[in-house]
Amino acid sequence: MQHESPIKRRPSTRIYVGDVPIGDGAPISVQSMTNTRTTDVDATVAQIQSLEKVGADIVRVSVPTMDAAEAFKQIKQQVSVPLVADIHFDYRIALKVAEYGVDCLRINPGNIGKEDRIRAVVDCARDKNIPIRIGVNGGSLEKDIQEKYGEPTAEALVESAMRHVDILDRLNFDQFKVSVKASDAFLAIDSYRLLANKIDQPLHLGITEAGGARAGSVKSAIGLGILLSEGIGDTLRVSLAANPVEEIKVGFDILKSLRIRSRGINFIACPTCSRQEFDVIATVNALEERLEDVLTPMDVSLIGCVVNGPGEAEAAHLGLAGSKNKSALYEDGKRLKERLDNNALLDQLEAKIRAKASVIEQSGRIKINQIEE
Repeated sequence: MQHESPIKRRPSTRIYVGDVPIGDGAPISVQSMTNTRTTDVDATVAQIQSLEKVGADIVRVSVPTMDAAEAFKQIKQQVSVPLVADIHFDYRIALKVAEYGVDCLRINPGNIGKEDRIRAVVDCARDKNIPIRIGVNGGSLEKDIQEKYGEPTAEALVESAMRHVDILDRLNFDQFKVSVKASDAFLAIDSYRLLANKIDQPLHLGITEAGGARAGSVKSAIGLGILLSEGIGDTLRVSLAANPVEEIKVGFDILKSLRIRSRGINFIACPTCSRQEFDVIATVNALEERLEDVLTPMDVSLIGCVVNGPGEAEAAHLGLAGSKNKSALYEDGKRLKERLDNNALLDQLEAKIRAKASVIEQSGRIKINQIEE
């Protein structure tokens, strides 16, 4: 059952995106980004709500035009999750979404023009307690930095990031987080390691443009997993060419695997062999789909035979050890007298998992509706 992570987090300062704490030991938040047209208010609100349903702590929305900024005003009024506005080049858009209650600005100070425009945005952010995310990507480095290094390198990404950090430092603004994303996992890892030793602010992790659902999840798990295991990272986004909901699920799965943060059911399931007494794969897939709304952290073990079944079941909140015709059921390490019919598992297991989640939540041992320290 839920074990404490051995990872020692990198010390950092604290900022807040809405009511979500980031840095200084706060739980690592998981975020995604909408891929609807922001001017389509109904579609964007629906997508944000679907992300909230699976546990998103923060959602980023691209705001490329003033029309999108007006749409953002309507979107903000209809959702409760903190929203980050992704803005490039036009400082007036940043001022407008700040007026409309944005929770964070993703904007590179050096990309929005002259000093007076940068100061206007920073002064507005300071006045309204809005943090900024500096976001550097390997594919969009400044021209002079590209010419200096010839190709994206860790040093190039960090030099770009520090250029923007220096602007905020000069304006005496310290409420920011920084990302140095790359599509190459090793480049991203090296960049974050280098940056982690240069600033005290929180770091937003990501392997940008990681790929499709399968390959992108693997690449993100490796790249982000290495950094997180070293204590680097305070919030993260898994960037997939897939439904944004999958980004949240994969993000939490990465944190679960490292025992950093648990939300939702951790299914422990065997890869199956000829010993299985029930269809483990179909059962797990169906339960994952049926129970994606359950955010209570809990371990559920589903093993198809009695070789590893009892041992795994004894270490889970709920466990099923496959045996002929009817399988043994365990709760909190104890085998129950009740056995489940292998031909009618799904409805029974769903009901028992939901009931157990309710007990765990009501007991007060785990609260799931907010990020807690």
